[in-house]
Amino acid sequence: MNSFSEISADALHTMMADKSLLLVDVRNIDEVVRGMLANAVHIPLAMLPAQFASLPKADTTVFYCHSGVRSAHAAAYAAELGSKNVYNLTGGILAWGRAGLPFVDYQAVKNK
Repeated sequence: MNSFSEISADALHTMMADKSLLLVDVRNIDEVVRGMLANAVHIPLAMLPAQFASLPKADTTVFYCHSGVRSAHAAAYAAELGSKNVYNLTGGILAWGRAGLPFVDYQAVKNK
């Protein structure tokens, strides 16, 4: 059985600096417009099954949401489909913010 791992905000921040990875924000649009992680792809959880195949291929994929619950479902889904090195951001974007880590504006990401 394939599985995923949990990753803390600080560990993710370090990983983002050290290696190329795919960040997937599975929150709803009303949440994403408040800010997201740099270079993240936005796919609401409900749309993940329909859009999963179109995600860029990456050695490591990290899913995140508001508190870590929805992204755990997304990470489990990706792992079940055979993705390797799949992570869920423990505590979600809330933990990221509590750690004092940076956000980017959704419009800046959307217009890339």
